[in-house]
Amino acid sequence: MDITIYFEEAAQVSFAFIIGAVIGLEREFRSKPAGLRTMILICVGSCLYTILSKETGNGSPDRIASNIVTGIGFIGAGVIFKEGISVNGLTTAALIWITAALGMAIGYHNYPLTIVVSGMVLIALFVLEPVQRFINSLHRVKDYRIHTIEVAPNFKSALEAFFAEHDMKFRCIKVMKVDSDAIYLYRISSPDRNYDAINQFLLKNTDVRSFDT
Repeated sequence: MDITIYFEEAAQVSFAFIIGAVIGLEREFRSKPAGLRTMILICVGSCLYTILSKETGNGSPDRIASNIVTGIGFIGAGVIFKEGISVNGLTTAALIWITAALGMAIGYHNYPLTIVVSGMVLIALFVLEPVQRFINSLHRVKDYRIHTIEVAPNFKSALEAFFAEHDMKFRCIKVMKVDSDAIYLYRISSPDRNYDAINQFLLKNTDVRSFDT
């Protein structure tokens, strides 16, 4: 038995360890649900499954690949959660998916592609973040979920009068009643992007129990 095969495979999983650690460090730095250890285990595990699928030689290798993708889908779904009207964890879920793909690429000895894609991932995580923040600052439309104390019959008219006074376009998307409280979903467009004025209005309004954007 050629022992060099084992050294080669050990080098593959070691490389997968490094790639997973590099991606995981960024998630760990930002205190995300899937951090350093998770990304390492995903990359190394995907690489190992790919190596084993080639060694068994039974059936089609793409069956192992498809099962890896299915399993990673369950992990990715676990880090996505909805908070108010916002959905968080999509970037982490996408990173889990691509980290598994990188581990599979290493398992198939496709090192050049692994390095290129890893570089793209790091660019997307570090370089493009300021660009995304700049684009977000240009957004003229925001969705507000406003939870009022009891029904607060005068709140809706006062809020919409505030919008009109500040030349803001708005649309009441939905009104819901929860127990004795009311929840309003508004889509607001501010021409000068002065959403702090809205926040201050809601913070000072005694009829507002809570709100989020």
